[in-house]
Amino acid sequence: MRILIFDPFHGAAGDMITAALLDCGADRAIVLRAMQAVVAEPKISTVTRAGIRALKVDTRATPGHRTFPEVMQRIDSAANVVPAPALAMARRVFERIRAAEEEVHGTHAHFHEVGADDAIADIIGACTALHSLSADGVKVLPITVGHGTATGSHGTFPIPAPATALILKDACLAAVAGNHMGELCTPTGAALLAEFATMTVPDPGAYTTLAVGYGAGTRDPHHAPNVLRAMIVKSAAAAGDLEQDTVDILETNLDDVSGEVIAHAITCFMAAGARDASAMPVIMKKGRPGYLVRVICLKETSAALAELMARELGTLGIRCIPAVHRFIAERTIEEIDVTIAGQLKKMPVKCGWMHGAIYTLKAEFDPARDWACELKIPVKDVIRAIEDAGWKNVKDKHTGGVQ
Repeated sequence: MRILIFDPFHGAAGDMITAALLDCGADRAIVLRAMQAVVAEPKISTVTRAGIRALKVDTRATPGHRTFPEVMQRIDSAANVVPAPALAMARRVFERIRAAEEEVHGTHAHFHEVGADDAIADIIGACTALHSLSADGVKVLPITVGHGTATGSHGTFPIPAPATALILKDACLAAVAGNHMGELCTPTGAALLAEFATMTVPDPGAYTTLAVGYGAGTRDPHHAPNVLRAMIVKSAAAAGDLEQDTVDILETNLDDVSGEVIAHAITCFMAAGARDASAMPVIMKKGRPGYLVRVICLKETSAALAELMARELGTLGIRCIPAVHRFIAERTIEEIDVTIAGQLKKMPVKCGWMHGAIYTLKAEFDPARDWACELKIPVKDVIRAIEDAGWKNVKDKHTGGVQ
């Protein structure tokens, strides 16, 4: 299980989160394209903060403020370049900010700093970066918020800012004041971490670190590194244990949709990030035949997928069974040499692992189908040849080729 751990030991802001995720290996081209839907091309540079190398993101946007509907319209304008799950996540981040701002300032509050183009670009960039990393879950360590007072659009305020304090409270995120004067955690940073933390996971316990990234803030104090650290880790399950996570299950019953439409819809669900999608024949009320369509997805994509189900299938209701616990076998894709009809080709097989050994092995269908069409032989024969070669390859690896 790949888990993303945020360590905001010197606070958190939107640009720091985006930079830390990029430094962890998020797809820079996709993130920059998403941010450019809101601002001109952001500048990404490498800086040092108290001796720590970090990435710095500068949106180079001009100040401004907007109402909540104007912010939502700005986000929606990026729909053609931002992945749907990331866009839905960005909308939820601003929903969190709106709820906090309205509780503090009233129902007609304007977004000041958090409604500017740089904040919108930071939120879209961070959500896109998280989506590109394909983490199975997110853990947020205690956030250092700072202490004292700061000055903003509404005058002087105590730290943490009122909106920040409410966002942290509603998300049940742990916070500490720390030893540093000033605002270390902004409302944007708090809302992003609060949204990301909804990708809950069991405590990773022992883990191996796959990547470490640092995102720099603007200030450069000498006494402490003004950076946010992000780490991608792989939890080390106990010997013989299967990995675990949670998923949402979306379901709807249909009796007025053709099989062709359902098949197309399932393809759309998988392309939009579903972990699995299926349709099962059922008998509905009054003896009518129909289908139960089921989509398995991560929590952060369930709302977007439910909307997609409604649009593609025309259904008026989607049931959600939230936070279903599941066990997951480790899986890998292996390339193996296969010879059919005198032709040698490398073909992919999906392997499932348990107790350090492969217990299941299956040929990937699309490459097998394409080769079957090329050879003009049944695809079932190609699949059988690939899997036979795959099992022999696995045996040779374990025995060193000695029979």
